[in-house]
Amino acid sequence: MQYICRQEDIETMNTLLVILLIAAGIILLLLEMFLLPGFGVAGVTGFCCLAGAVGVAYFCIGATAGHITLVAVLVLSGLSIYGFVKSKALEKMGLDTTIDSKVSLAAPGKKIENLEKEAEEMSREAEKKDAEH
Repeated sequence: MQYICRQEDIETMNTLLVILLIAAGIILLLLEMFLLPGFGVAGVTGFCCLAGAVGVAYFCIGATAGHITLVAVLVLSGLSIYGFVKSKALEKMGLDTTIDSKVSLAAPGKKIENLEKEAEEMSREAEKKDAEH
């Protein structure tokens, strides 16, 4: 039987497929974790891409390639998450506003100092009740 592709071409395509699946999986997981709310389609698809890359490596290339791919997926995923968290890109997406306003807890006509004294008296009374029981 005549094959269209040579064995070397098939091995090259399998290797390329593993690399593309790893890249797509990591990108989708990063999108899911940092840009898209909840755990949805992108996260599940990213996980499936990473699992597929490991599966293709084990079943089509060999056990050694599967082990290497598994370790590479774990290390690259961890490094990608760490690098994205430490990068300035995450700071640009987050809210970084300081609120300097103050709210008065005192009722109209009362001063904060009086409230502090009342709170201290209430604390002492509560401690006395606890000591009695």
